[in-house]
Amino acid sequence: LGYERPTQLRGERARLVGLVLPELQNPIFPAFAEVIGGALAQQGLTPVLCTQTKGGVSEADYVELLLQQQVSGVVFAGGLYAQGDAEHDHYRRLAERKVPVVLVNASIDRLGFPCVACDDAVAVEQAWRHLASLGHRRIGLVLGPEDHVPSQRKLAAARSVAAAGGGELPEDAVERAMFSLEGGHAAAARLVERGITGIICASDPIALGAVRAARRAGRTVPADISVVGYDDSAFMNCTEPPLTTVRQPIEAMGRAAVELLMTQIQGGTVPPGELLFEPELVVRGSTAKAGPDAG
Repeated sequence: LGYERPTQLRGERARLVGLVLPELQNPIFPAFAEVIGGALAQQGLTPVLCTQTKGGVSEADYVELLLQQQVSGVVFAGGLYAQGDAEHDHYRRLAERKVPVVLVNASIDRLGFPCVACDDAVAVEQAWRHLASLGHRRIGLVLGPEDHVPSQRKLAAARSVAAAGGGELPEDAVERAMFSLEGGHAAAARLVERGITGIICASDPIALGAVRAARRAGRTVPADISVVGYDDSAFMNCTEPPLTTVRQPIEAMGRAAVELLMTQIQGGTVPPGELLFEPELVVRGSTAKAGPDAG
């Protein structure tokens, strides 16, 4: 009919939603982007993908760009909100401008945004009990940085489950790493050196690094050392050995994030708390009964 929809009316927000990802190297983030992007499209919204790269555009710069675009909302699937020592002013700017925001996975307190998270405590309990049931007594963890909230929760859960079993988690059974295969390799190598036989990792790439570290030390996975990942990201069933990992329910979490965002966009109120989702242990080939000297 020759009618064109008028460009944005004054004061009206665009039908765009910022989708901010910390990186694309970890396959869990493209997986979240796919689910969230699809759910947004079903609501007639277009995702604007903002991916951080080393030396590239910062999270704060992306927020400025999204504010200029007058987006309808922003979903953060991982980011600085999970790090206690990071800069958080750009989140406050979003709150001041009353832009609907949803965070995926654990956040620092004080931000006041609704959050969709996988239960880190349950994830570690599942992994720990699995390794303990296989006879592992020297269990260690490779976690993210000390100010990383999901890693803090995982550490607290590991201490609790160790205490519940009548033991404790020694300080030297915990290593920190960046969320990469290389980071996992370096951290896990130190645990292997100390005689740890069961390693729980804070991400699948870290776990793949742990497998490599064990091999470089002349050990076999899972005959000598068992490794458990976290996420169940793409292709973890195709690794050698296939990775035992704790699955995040990405589909359910992504859809819930979009529902929370839509409620806000439509003028409704959502509680600022956390919506916790139960993870699931997926047992594959990287864990096995502990050897006779694993006690």
